[in-house]
Amino acid sequence: METGRIIKLISGVYQVDVNGTLYNTKPRGLFRKKKFSPIVGDIVDFEIQNINEGYIHHVHERRNALKRPPVSNIDGLVIVMSAVEPNFSTQLLDRFLVIAHSYKLNPSILVTKKDLASDSEIQHINEILKIYEKIGYTTHFIHKDTDKQTIIDSLPKGLVVLSGQSGVGKSTFINALKPELNLETNDISKSLNRGKHTTRHVELFEREDGFIADTPGFSALDFEHIEKDEIKHYFIDIDSFGEECKFRNCNHIKEPKCNVKQQLEEGHLAQFRYDHYLQLYNEISNRKVRY
Repeated sequence: METGRIIKLISGVYQVDVNGTLYNTKPRGLFRKKKFSPIVGDIVDFEIQNINEGYIHHVHERRNALKRPPVSNIDGLVIVMSAVEPNFSTQLLDRFLVIAHSYKLNPSILVTKKDLASDSEIQHINEILKIYEKIGYTTHFIHKDTDKQTIIDSLPKGLVVLSGQSGVGKSTFINALKPELNLETNDISKSLNRGKHTTRHVELFEREDGFIADTPGFSALDFEHIEKDEIKHYFIDIDSFGEECKFRNCNHIKEPKCNVKQQLEEGHLAQFRYDHYLQLYNEISNRKVRY
């Protein structure tokens, strides 16, 4: 029996890495009976059938796992946004951040395509990023000719996941990290302001201190696992201010003596962050129950 990490899944075949040796494996039937599927990032025990093939017998307990993209045992999550093409959106960024915190991950923010943005767009994004830095997030805003080594050096050891819309530059960034991969990249659709899906599956690429994951881009985020009363905890600035509210179960909307509303009025909480919180709260409050 060997132990390794799943680095790729295509057409039901799980590619497992064992100290640089790759095996194409399939899960035993017991996983199907349990309605449980291994995912990329899982540490698994598998039985070797021949030189490069085997059957997965056991999946080790996951430290964490994202539902979309499906990847587990994550040490760092980088939310990749672009300055333009597609246009930078604080609303979308906040939605990514909420998802990350709901899975108990500490995300950082990477904004790409600085070279394509106008001076006014660069100034605006820099001002926005200062707000996120004040909240506590690590941010980077990169030009295509920027020495990316500084950002690469800032990545935590272990498995780092890049997540974001299609066309924001995830594959381009990995190509800069590992040019020999020559990952497919593509331009965005001008009419839809979003990228075409050049990455079609989650795949881990080995790097000096672990792995980095390229993930399929997407335009919709899944909040089905989040309840409306939990959202306030995933806006970490709102959650911090909320500790001083008079009522412990305060949702910072119409409740009296709400410290969050007071901080908003005094300018210590960004209006757009509060607006995005309200939008998500109402969106989840109004979703239909699935049976």
